[in-house]
Amino acid sequence: MGKDRQASWAQIAFDSWLLGAEACAVVGLRTWRLAGGGAEACSEARLMVVEKIDSGIELTTALVAGQLGTTPKAVVGSTVSHYLAGVRANRRRLSRG
Repeated sequence: MGKDRQASWAQIAFDSWLLGAEACAVVGLRTWRLAGGGAEACSEARLMVVEKIDSGIELTTALVAGQLGTTPKAVVGSTVSHYLAGVRANRRRLSRG
């Protein structure tokens, strides 16, 4: 969802479902990577923690600055979109190899 349009509750619900599906895929892919051990697993574990902290800080900052919207629906839609973009990027990265 782009910042210039406000999603309907139906779109937010679908995006939330999609976020869950993408997150399940990332959990599976990351589990395989972590199970492999070694430097790649350590790097992935660090990346997971850093991403979660950074994402939380970004969202909190955006919320306080009013960048997520002014209505509950806008805030929820923006939040789901934020997480969906990050999770989708992780799924693509982890799927490549």
